Amino acid sequence: MKIKDRPEFRSKAPVLTFGPDALVADAVAVMSEKNYGAAVIVGPDRKPLGIVTERDFMRRLLNKRMNPDKTTLSQIMTTELKVARADDDLLDWLRLMSNERFRHLPVVDDEGIVISMMSQGDFVSYTWPELLGRLGEQAKATFDVSPSLVLMIAGIAVFAASVVTIFSQLR
Repeated sequence: MKIKDRPEFRSKAPVLTFGPDALVADAVAVMSEKNYGAAVIVGPDRKPLGIVTERDFMRRLLNKRMNPDKTTLSQIMTTELKVARADDDLLDWLRLMSNERFRHLPVVDDEGIVISMMSQGDFVSYTWPELLGRLGEQAKATFDVSPSLVLMIAGIAVFAASVVTIFSQLR
């Protein structure tokens, strides 16, 4: 499934963006008011330069006792930014976000301009039935499950249950 196919992608509020010279205090005020956990730092062309998250405020600002009224976002933003495209596979990004431990994913258009921001929370709505259905499809494509294989597995399960029963009666 592509990112753009998710209802969350189509219903997202506009991406919260700031320029690199914006003050942390101003960004925190807007993010708090609008209940945003992250904002994308963009240049004049709206192409992403970095991202700032609640974690950045804690680790790079508060932990270093920097003054939010004098610190710019460029001083604390994460610059190793990963960006997706709307046509990218959702499960690939979900896996990468989980493995690399980041929660916000800017989505850019063909020119590299930010058009959306997806979060792990948006991807969590990809429900278990959908995931299991997709895994089942992939398993079918990968393995040809023959009736003899199913009978063999069932036979092993019956044998194992019989052995457990016999040994429990011998005690």
